[in-house]
Amino acid sequence: MNQLYLIRHAKSSWSDPQLDDFRRPLNQRGKRNAAEMGRRLGSMAVCPDLIATSPAKRASKTAAVLASGCGCKKTVIRSYDDLYLGTRAFHLELIGRLAADVTVLFVVGHNPTITDLAEYLTGMNLGNVPTCGVIGLEYAADIPFAGQSTSGKLLFYDFPKRWRLEDQAGE
Repeated sequence: MNQLYLIRHAKSSWSDPQLDDFRRPLNQRGKRNAAEMGRRLGSMAVCPDLIATSPAKRASKTAAVLASGCGCKKTVIRSYDDLYLGTRAFHLELIGRLAADVTVLFVVGHNPTITDLAEYLTGMNLGNVPTCGVIGLEYAADIPFAGQSTSGKLLFYDFPKRWRLEDQAGE
């Protein structure tokens, strides 16, 4: 089976109002959350063959932290300019192109496109994917990362606050 992980970048800093959007770094919560999500993926033995990331600072840093948490080398990370402001159509085209060479692909990007893409591929209403949210999809081997609507089977949908909410519900 082939797997695709759609990942929204972790929480970014707004502390410098003069910094343009592209150059905003992760804030402390974003750094913690990216590390936590990397550990969660690593504990499930998820290690990407390739991480395609937006070149925006907050996305590329999220990709690096996730790679580390999964036990992967940073050499699996590649930056694609159009993942910054790209459309669903661009994302689907890129995923289709990359699918020929990988079985596990991470795509680290931005909303609203990550949410739109996840809902399109699963056919589910997932709501707004929060920062550092991860949507895991699986595809049959004969149609790896097919770009048709509802073509992906949802493996899981996880995000940093989910576990805190579940812990509180269990108390």
